[in-house]
Amino acid sequence: MVPYKDMDDDAVFRALADASRRQMLDRLHARNGQTLGELCQGLAMTRQAVAKHVAILEEANLVSSERQGREKLHFINPVPINAIAQRWISKFERQHLNALADLKETLEGKGRN
Repeated sequence: MVPYKDMDDDAVFRALADASRRQMLDRLHARNGQTLGELCQGLAMTRQAVAKHVAILEEANLVSSERQGREKLHFINPVPINAIAQRWISKFERQHLNALADLKETLEGKGRN
């Protein structure tokens, strides 16, 4: 696992580039500490494919695991995402970005009616 001070932004971006891995992170955010079998539920892929995706998330330090008896539980690590947000997103004025995001949501919401 990569120490926090030496985080690899490229590995984080590569890990986040895949929609399935982002979905796994969303699921761990909703309920942390899931087994591989639990992460497989509802995904249209094999257990082996899910394990490979989890390994990529672990290499990027976005997920950590811990053995509890016979089970291996997976936990989200938000530190790399926060570091990227601080490094890249905070360069822009947050107030302006929030205003644009609000405008986008408003326009998209009106377009659906």
